[in-house]
Amino acid sequence: MNTEELKKDHRTSYLAESLQRLTRKEAEVREMLSGDETLHDLAAAELKGIQEEREAVEKQIQEILDKDKDKERDENEFPNEIVLEVRAGAGGDEASLFAWELAHMYGKYSEQQGWQWRVNYESKSELNGYKEASFEIKGKDQNNNVYKKMRYEQGVHRVQRIPATEKNGRVHTSTASVAVLPIKKKVNFQINPAEFEMEYSRSGGKGGQNVNKVETAVRIIHKPTGLDVRSTNERSQLANREKAMAILVAKLAQLEEEKEAKKYAGVRKEQIGTGDRSEKIRTYNFPQDRVTDHRIKKSWHNLPKILEGGIKEIIEAIESGAVGDEDEEN
Repeated sequence: MNTEELKKDHRTSYLAESLQRLTRKEAEVREMLSGDETLHDLAAAELKGIQEEREAVEKQIQEILDKDKDKERDENEFPNEIVLEVRAGAGGDEASLFAWELAHMYGKYSEQQGWQWRVNYESKSELNGYKEASFEIKGKDQNNNVYKKMRYEQGVHRVQRIPATEKNGRVHTSTASVAVLPIKKKVNFQINPAEFEMEYSRSGGKGGQNVNKVETAVRIIHKPTGLDVRSTNERSQLANREKAMAILVAKLAQLEEEKEAKKYAGVRKEQIGTGDRSEKIRTYNFPQDRVTDHRIKKSWHNLPKILEGGIKEIIEAIESGAVGDEDEEN
C-alpha cells in the first residue's frame, strides 16, 4: 500500500502513519536480531506481533477503500442526476396539455423530495402545453437516489378524459411519452467528436439581455443515430454546450444499454416491464378519478393530488414490485 497516498485522505492518514511506525519497528527488530542470535526467540515473538498488528491495520484500510469502490459503483449505476424528457404523443393539443401536466407532476414531486429541478429546453403548443420539453433533476446527496426512484417512469403515459373543447361529452384518449436519462460519471463506449454537429441560436424567454441577444442556445446532432439535443436555459453558450453534450451522451448510453438489454431480455425477470420508451405503462382516467399502472396491475385514486406531485406511493409500489388487481382499461 502507498502510505504517502493514504496520508492525503483524512480517513486513512492515521492508519498510514501506523503502517509506517510498524515498518520502522520491524526493521529495528530485524537489525537487532542480526547482531545477536541469542535474541532469536524474543525477536520472533515480537515480529509475529508486529505482523498481526500490520494485518489488522491493512484490513481497516482495505475496508475504507472497498467502501469507496462500492460508492463509486452505486453512483454510476444509480446516479443522483437525471434528465427527464416529456413529449406529446397521439392526441394533438390534448396530448400537449397532458405532457405539460406530467412535467408539472414531476416538478412538484421533485420539490417535495428536496431535489433541484431545472428546465433545459421547452417547445410549447398554441395552448401552452408541451410539444416536448427537457428537465434536469438533481439530488442534494447520494442518499436522494434520484435515478433509482425515477427510472420506472419511462414509457408511454395515457390520459382518458373529456377535453374542454369537446361539445358532445365524449372521452378522448391521448398519450405522452416520458424518457428518464441518468447522467453517469463514466460511460462504457468511445465518443467520436467527428460524429457531432453543433448549431447555435438565440435563446428566447427570460434570462436577461445577454440570453436574448447572444447566440447562447445550443443544439447538438449525433449524425450516426440522428439524435439531437437542445439546451437553451443556461446563461452562456459554453454552459449550454456542456449541458447538451451531457444529455446526448446519456441518450447514447441508454441506446447501448437497450441493445444489451435485448440480448438478455429472457433473464431480466427482476425488471418491471421492458423499460422501452414505446411501452404503455400507465393510464390517467379522469372520469373514474383513477391512475392505473399496467405493469404491476394496481390503481390509485385522487387524480388532482397525484398530478400535484402526489406520486410517492406509486413510485414506492413500483420499486417494490407490489402487484395488485388491475381493472384493465381499453
